[in-house]
Amino acid sequence: MSTPALSEQVAELARRLDDLESRFAFQDEVLASLNPQVAVGTRKVIDLETELRGLRAEVAMLRIALGHDVREEAPPPHY
Repeated sequence: MSTPALSEQVAELARRLDDLESRFAFQDEVLASLNPQVAVGTRKVIDLETELRGLRAEVAMLRIALGHDVREEAPPPHY
């Protein structure tokens, strides 16, 4: 292999490496900006799950207080 061909290959590899480095830097910035958003979303999901558990418990207590399950009642006459 001649020296000019080798130096062209080295130059091409250097260009490719530069391109990969800039892509990596961009992806790193994007990930850093998304992390707080993911944390907020996760917190909201946890809060909603907690609220849902509380609402289910409330509905269960209401069913007990009513003495029957509303789902067992016949539908209203207009159905």
